[in-house]
Amino acid sequence: MKPIIIVHGGAGDIPNSRVQGKLDGVKVAVTAGQEVLNKGGSALDAVEAAVVSMEKDDNFNAGYGSVLNLQGEVEMEASMMSGTNLDVGAITLIKEFSHPISIAHKVLTDSPHSLLGGEGAKLFALEKGFKVVPSDSLISMNAREALKKFLKHGEFGRTEIGPEDEGGVGTVGAVAIDAEGRVAVATSTGGMSGKAVGRIGDTPQIGSGTYADDKIGGVSTTGHGESILKFCLAHSIIKLMEGGADANTATRNAVNAMTARLNNTAGAITLSNKGEVGVHFSSKRMSWAYVKDNKIFYGIEHGQVFEEQCK
Repeated sequence: MKPIIIVHGGAGDIPNSRVQGKLDGVKVAVTAGQEVLNKGGSALDAVEAAVVSMEKDDNFNAGYGSVLNLQGEVEMEASMMSGTNLDVGAITLIKEFSHPISIAHKVLTDSPHSLLGGEGAKLFALEKGFKVVPSDSLISMNAREALKKFLKHGEFGRTEIGPEDEGGVGTVGAVAIDAEGRVAVATSTGGMSGKAVGRIGDTPQIGSGTYADDKIGGVSTTGHGESILKFCLAHSIIKLMEGGADANTATRNAVNAMTARLNNTAGAITLSNKGEVGVHFSSKRMSWAYVKDNKIFYGIEHGQVFEEQCK
């Protein structure tokens, strides 16, 4: 199997001022993941590396730059899934760590449980050697401004924040297949701006934000969390592929069906177990990138595909 990785940087009403930062960010992330695969690394390690890259970048709603809840706090969530034995690891309501996706990976490999939240997730992370950081160090100015606007206008449910003069951020995800044909998926987010304290979205819920099966493929989703989890969007795409649809058709049909049914937007990236790529979003924009044949393919607008040589 020729290794392949694809990433997304969030679907939504991304303002023009943030387009370039998102395109640059997904290219950096997909390159980080591809480097792991090129060295013979596992799909799990590759998707973690890609997502860690985006958790460092405040162009995205994950790690540093996560949006804020009603009390002005960061409450993050993340999930990973291995398609080999359907192993999963997820965390939710985590506050004081830079890389939630790395903790989710440890849950997958080192815990008898699949999903840990809040204080329990923090205790687990500390036991595994993760270091806490000051909560304020995860908060960007864009996130503060977005919460101020939410409290003033009450525009609920936004995962992409900011008009032209502020910033737009989004949930991040990655799907990879390694040289052994193993499929892995990782998804990480700060949720939605102005969410209730303790709100849990689609990202840590397997089948909604994340799904992987070596026999079929892998999916990471982004968009309106409540709609994605009601529709089990990631698993819906996998089931369409299991029924014979190619990766792109399955992704398009499931995302559009969710939007038609629930009147909210989403996006998804998909790989079949043969390495076929699927990218679709019903939102205004979604940043994405994948590496194939030593080239990076990427875009953010509908119907847009840029191409450049890997460095």
